[in-house]
Amino acid sequence: MVKIEIPGRKDLELKNIVLDFNGTIAKDGELLPGVISRLNKLSEQLNIHILTADTFGTARKACKPINCKINILESSSGSTEKKEFIKKIGADNTVSVGNGTNDGLMLREAVLGIFVIEAEGSSLTGMLKADIVTKNIEEALDMLLHPKRLIATLRV
Repeated sequence: MVKIEIPGRKDLELKNIVLDFNGTIAKDGELLPGVISRLNKLSEQLNIHILTADTFGTARKACKPINCKINILESSSGSTEKKEFIKKIGADNTVSVGNGTNDGLMLREAVLGIFVIEAEGSSLTGMLKADIVTKNIEEALDMLLHPKRLIATLRV
C-alpha cells in the first residue's frame, strides 16, 4: 500500500494500479523502455493490473517479466469494462493510467487518474477525465515511486 497525504485533498491509500497496454505502456504491442523495472518496483507496494483489448496479440508475452495480472477485455472498446474493473477492485484505493478515449471512464472512476502522452497519440477526451497529465509512462510511474511529486502536483 502507498499512503500519500496531500494538503487540501483527501489522503490517498493506494493498493492497486490499473494500466492500459497499447499506447500507455506499449507501442505497437511492444513494451516501452523502463516499464518493466518500474512496474516491478511498484509491485512491491501495489497490485499491478493491465487491461487490454490486446490488439496485437502480444500482451501476455510482453508482460511476462512483470509481476502483474493481465486482463484481456471482451469488447474491442473496453471503456465500460475498464470502469467496472476499477469499481470491482475498489476505486477508492486504485490509481489508473491510460492514454485513450476508452480509458476516460476508468481515469475518472479511480481515486487517481494519470493520463500519459505517448507515441501512439493521446485523446483529449481521455485527458480531460484525468487528475494528472504526464509526458510519458516513465514520468507517470516515477510519480508513484516518488510520491512527493504527486503532492507537489495535486496539493490545493
